[in-house]
Order: sequence, then structure tokens, then C-alpha cells
Amino acid sequence: MSGVGSVMSALSSITRQQDVAGSSQQESARLEQARNTAVSFEGVTIGELLQPMFDTINTDDNMFSGGAAEEQFRSLQVLEMGKQIANSGGIGIADSVYRQILAMQEQAQSS
Repeated sequence: MSGVGSVMSALSSITRQQDVAGSSQQESARLEQARNTAVSFEGVTIGELLQPMFDTINTDDNMFSGGAAEEQFRSLQVLEMGKQIANSGGIGIADSVYRQILAMQEQAQSS
């Protein structure tokens, strides 16, 4: 009977370890998703901040002007520039947004 008890104890221990590992993985996945969301938000924000700068550039007299096609794709280009700036460290918006996301999640879990 003691053999069965030790097997059950070992299985219970393994199950607890798996639960801890699973919750740890879920927590790290949640934190990573929150960080990615914050960086994505910063990228869009930077793109929106850059857009007026590119709207005021006169490309009509430029030898490399893209004409109507350039105008159509300029907003996408500026958005991608914003994403690259954010992915390269950004200007600090993502850090603030990340902290706020975590605070909101903690508040939602405690309620």
C-alpha cells in the first residue's frame, strides 16, 4: 500500500510542477503580448506624428517623384517607418503604455 501512496504522491508532485510551469508560461505569454501591443501602439502613434511632415513635402519638382502612386502609398510607408522606429527602441511611449496595460490587467483580475 505504501508503494501506491508514494506513486500517488509523486504524480501529485508532478502535476503541481506542471501547473506551476503552465501558469509561468501563460504569464510570460501574457507579458509578451502586452509588450507587443504597447510597441505596436507606439509604432502607429509615431507614424501618425510623422504623417504631417510628409504631407508638407513638395515632390512635384523632384526628379524621383512618384506622382499619384507615391501619394497613394505614402501613408503606408510612413506607418512602416513608425513601426521600425518603435521596434528599434522608439521614443518611450511603449514603456508607459506597457505599464498601464499591466496595471489595468491587475485591476481587472482583482475585481
